[in-house]
Amino acid sequence: MPLIRAASIADVQAIARVDIETWRTTYAGILPDSVLVEMSTRQRSAFWSRFVAKHPGDLIVAVDVRNQVLGFGSCGIQRGSCLPNAGEIFSIYVAPDQQGQGIGRQLLLSLFFRLVQSGHTACVLWVLERNPSRFFYQRLGGRVVARQTLTYAGRDVGASAYAWADLPETLNSRGRTKSPTG
Repeated sequence: MPLIRAASIADVQAIARVDIETWRTTYAGILPDSVLVEMSTRQRSAFWSRFVAKHPGDLIVAVDVRNQVLGFGSCGIQRGSCLPNAGEIFSIYVAPDQQGQGIGRQLLLSLFFRLVQSGHTACVLWVLERNPSRFFYQRLGGRVVARQTLTYAGRDVGASAYAWADLPETLNSRGRTKSPTG
């Protein structure tokens, strides 16, 4: 089972690699090819470096015994107002060759725990409507509470906000009552 821990600056190159790989495999045929092709490790590394510096502890990684990044997730203050007292999960991605092994579930529950530690009792997570991962969020109790249209390179894409209204209860019902990140 992988270790879940807070990300550091030393992880950003690997996070950027997983970020790009998952976007290219998950969003092929959903987003314009130009969006996927133009993604660069340098640009994504810079983004994640800034995030780690500004929001310590809000970016987590799943690593194997060799400390190789298998997946990551980020969370923080809700950007909209879909749900009162809610935090938001901004990203959660697992390397394509590591999917289906429970890593995503571990990351999601760890992000829930982080949000509870930060004083949030609820959570929202925006998902592109054609993203097959939406079923993963539904299985873990997420319910659609809002919809919006996003535009990528001139193409409109539907997105749904999945919500968990009671994070402490969600963590309790999933058997997670202490910090998964140590």
